Amino acid sequence: MHDGRTRKVEIESANRRGEFLERHRATLTLVSGSEAGAEWPLEGVRTLAGRSSKALIQIEDASVSAEHAAFEVCESGFGVRDLASTNGVRVNGKEVLSALLEHGDRVRLGDCELQYVVEARERPVKVWSVDSEA
Repeated sequence: MHDGRTRKVEIESANRRGEFLERHRATLTLVSGSEAGAEWPLEGVRTLAGRSSKALIQIEDASVSAEHAAFEVCESGFGVRDLASTNGVRVNGKEVLSALLEHGDRVRLGDCELQYVVEARERPVKVWSVDSEA
């Protein structure tokens, strides 16, 4: 539409989301449930959690839906989105449809609780060699 009032709004670019993943390492650790202690890295733009074989974060618990939630990266970190699960998603005890996560947050999927952990990645030092004979 070219009415002079309409403008294209850029939705957060994939590059900016990628910057977070370059600078940080994010993981989810199962702190309660039948597989307590399991840890999953959040390395992609979107990570599916549930009982389904399609889920990267597979939790074999009857209270967890097949496709329970998605963890999605944004410029400032990861967020969680409920995928119309039967038993809902809670962040720090509060029921949510979607929420941005902060380091240390507890995410409950059904009866299973995960902890979101973010660590800064050490950036490799750039080193160049220069031939002294040149």
